[in-house]
Amino acid sequence: SIVKGELHKQCASQVELDSYKEYAAQIQPVKKPFNASQCGWEPFDKSNYKQLLGALDYSFLCAYAVGMYLSGLIGERLPIRYYLTGGMLASGLFTAMFGLGYFYNVHNLWFYIMAQIANGLVQTTGWPSVVTCIGNWFGKGRRGLIMGVWNSHTSVGNILGSLIAAYWVSTCWGLSFVVPGVIVAVMGVVCFLFLIERECFPGDPEVQHLLTDSEKSSVSLSSSTVATGEGRHGTSAISFLGALRIPGVVEFSLCLLFAKLVSYTFLFWLPLYITNVEHLDAKRAGDLSTLFDVGGIFGGILAGLISDRLEKRASTCGMMLLLAAPTLYMFSAVSKMGLEATVVMLLISGALVNGPYALITTAVSADLGTHKSLKGNSRALSTVTAIIDGTGSVGAALGPLLAGLISPSGWNNVFYMLMVADACALLVILVCAGFRIWYFMLQSEAWEVTIFFLDKVLVVFLLQLLIKMKKCHIS
Repeated sequence: SIVKGELHKQCASQVELDSYKEYAAQIQPVKKPFNASQCGWEPFDKSNYKQLLGALDYSFLCAYAVGMYLSGLIGERLPIRYYLTGGMLASGLFTAMFGLGYFYNVHNLWFYIMAQIANGLVQTTGWPSVVTCIGNWFGKGRRGLIMGVWNSHTSVGNILGSLIAAYWVSTCWGLSFVVPGVIVAVMGVVCFLFLIERECFPGDPEVQHLLTDSEKSSVSLSSSTVATGEGRHGTSAISFLGALRIPGVVEFSLCLLFAKLVSYTFLFWLPLYITNVEHLDAKRAGDLSTLFDVGGIFGGILAGLISDRLEKRASTCGMMLLLAAPTLYMFSAVSKMGLEATVVMLLISGALVNGPYALITTAVSADLGTHKSLKGNSRALSTVTAIIDGTGSVGAALGPLLAGLISPSGWNNVFYMLMVADACALLVILVCAGFRIWYFMLQSEAWEVTIFFLDKVLVVFLLQLLIKMKKCHIS
């Protein structure tokens, strides 16, 4: 998103400077066709640049959404350390590949689209794997706060990525992709060397070869410990349909679809919006856009803390979504008043928009992946996380695309679209919660008790009505 301002940039001042130099040198001016929108890196230098940039976003996010559903199923059946390392190495390669288009002077749109598609597919290896690792280490009672703090790495990554990209965007935008690609690949090697997938027990098969004979004999006396190790490895991975039947997976997936639509629209289009509204260059706009992620860090931690205290994940999401809609309206109005107002609204909007998104993709996914209906089967975390995040990625793909189509009619219309999406996310939680309560009453004695009381109330009402009618008839 940072490089968008460089792929297509306003260069009226440069053309005017060239014309002035020609005039000062008393050279016969060369008549140049001038269009302020036709400047930048071909093919993004034309007037349809918003549609082309939207196509890049859409190709990445569609590939990510489709690949995510498969990634969870594959990751559940492979060693997480190897799977995650391979994905990070490939992700670094394809990220750098996009930047190589600058150094090799590539102007073919399909080169950049294919790089985005490949990058989107390999990046799906990441989220289900890391959520599974964290879910294996921490229990349900403290997941909200711990995962809220841990999830801040996504916003920190966005901030670092934006700062790195902004550093080179005006001088050599290819390095804005090559440098992050190298960093991701290096961290993939670090992951391979040091990642511990879950807490190890003495009875686990991978630990047995590290024990001496005396230690093995002492471990064999503890039947509970051995049973724990067998239980982890003896269960089969859950199927896709089996994961969908877990209570809460479908509703939180749909909620994340709309929440991620809002978040990713900000992620991909915020620097360009700031450039147009505040009239800043690409570097300063990129630096300023990181405040949205700073707000997201505090929002994720706050959402996790509140959900742990209340023990209500859905209520916490609903509360923050309810506050986010009017905040988005305020952002669209206040951001035109000056830079200071924009800074404040970026922090508040980031907290309220990214709070529910962070909570659903971390603590909620881990809770559902270890739901009591699974009866102790721990091999569902990756699949459940992939379903929830994959459905959310559909919204992430739609958001930037819709923004690219709507923005020519005005940025206010983009914010109206975001407010509607936020309201839909809240509506999904409310409707599904109401349906679940109704279904519970229908399947329990509470429904019979309710019918009994309604029947009594109706009888009393009819008797009172008959008495009043009789009195009126007598009078």
